[in-house]
Amino acid sequence: MADVMEKKSFDVKRLVPLVVIVLVAAIGFFALRDVLSFDALRDNREALIAWRDSNYALAAIVFVLIYIAVVAFSLPGAAVMTLAGGFLFGIFPGALFCVIGATLGAIAIFSAAKLGLGDMLHAKLAEKPGLMQKMEAGLRENEISFLFLMRLVPAIPFFLANLAPAFLGVSLRNFAFTTFFGIMPGSIVYTSVGSGLGEVFARGESPNLGIIFEPHILGPILGLCALAVLPIIIKKFTNKKDAI
Repeated sequence: MADVMEKKSFDVKRLVPLVVIVLVAAIGFFALRDVLSFDALRDNREALIAWRDSNYALAAIVFVLIYIAVVAFSLPGAAVMTLAGGFLFGIFPGALFCVIGATLGAIAIFSAAKLGLGDMLHAKLAEKPGLMQKMEAGLRENEISFLFLMRLVPAIPFFLANLAPAFLGVSLRNFAFTTFFGIMPGSIVYTSVGSGLGEVFARGESPNLGIIFEPHILGPILGLCALAVLPIIIKKFTNKKDAI
């Protein structure tokens, strides 16, 4: 009886934002693969630079808005957008524009997922023991640390780090905070690569997107991961001592 009442009380309208995101993502995957690409950036570089020079403020605003849309709708081209940010605006403020756009886009898809299915799935997951419940328990004890780890570890896809917290009852405040600061290292690395695209274009080469896995880049990022894990480890040892 309680399940029936729960189903009746669920408002289907709450799914509208999530359905729109899924539809736009599906359309964008096929329609924008060639638009938001390195080749498109290379072929239109002179026109983009001329537009930026004549309308710098407008170019910055449009860039951030496009980045928001790319992340919010999980469209292909986030890496290219970050490169473009460095190419058009330099490491700074290019990295800042990328971080702002990515954070706002992540907040949009997080909010849509949480509104549409997050609360319902969270309630269902809470009823069943398993991996997701263990993840939630970890998040409850060290929410900030876990969220930072999800952002800092390069192997975790960005869209997964946006959606999983929505289904695990994470607060919007902590999600926004850890997203903004957690994506900074990677954004700075890729905008720095983008800032040197002029020379790459001149040589007829492609940018090295695997640079984030090189030791001199990956090392500091892993160091930040270790700092994020430290509060979790300290808390576990403290709890064990208290239990003894």
